[in-house]
Amino acid sequence: MARMKFICDAERCIECNSCVTACKNEHEVPWGVNRRRVVTVNDGMVGAEKSISVACMHCSDAPCMAVCPVDCFYRTEDGVVLHDKDVCIGCGYCSYACPFGAPQFPSTGTFGVRGKMDKCTFCAGGPEKNGSEAEFEKYGRNRLAEGKLPLCAEMCSTKALLGGDGDVIADILRNRVIKRGTGGDVFGWGTAYGNQAGTKPAPPAPQAAPATTAPAAPTAPAATAPAGGKAS
Repeated sequence: MARMKFICDAERCIECNSCVTACKNEHEVPWGVNRRRVVTVNDGMVGAEKSISVACMHCSDAPCMAVCPVDCFYRTEDGVVLHDKDVCIGCGYCSYACPFGAPQFPSTGTFGVRGKMDKCTFCAGGPEKNGSEAEFEKYGRNRLAEGKLPLCAEMCSTKALLGGDGDVIADILRNRVIKRGTGGDVFGWGTAYGNQAGTKPAPPAPQAAPATTAPAAPTAPAATAPAGGKAS
């Protein structure tokens, strides 16, 4: 069984936000909720600027599922992490636990009055009947049930955002990295480990050989004058 995943190639992302627009339009996401967003680091720094499209990553060991007090999260056979809005109480625990900022809420204010949590569904709908009006109203369109991939990945103009079987898209990114010789680095790797992923640490600088001194030239013995005579 395939495990559905997202991968974003930071070497290809051009911050066009077509993925964000496609998601909002396809699912009629309410104002203030961003199921997907583009994050740019080192903005404006020539040669160092990188952008990446971020949404729910449908983790194999999802922290949101672990902290939810009402167990509103569940995982499909395809590995997609979904939730039941009829069970969600809007406590916000998932928002604190998610490292990607995926959980979104339609209103501002304190948790509990911000409404039901909303997030990326990998275009897989929710617990309601596939293709039903109730499913679309709560979770958006179920493209996976139609045999289609998430629209954000399909609309990416540079194919930086890949969505589908985790093994397949991992092979695609791996082949890209091998061919171009770069792009396997991960954000934060240099901070954590001191060098970019996929690169070898710089070899230590060669040490100068210890200075050696030339042996002193032998000196001729001093001439001594014979007894009663002069030195020659």
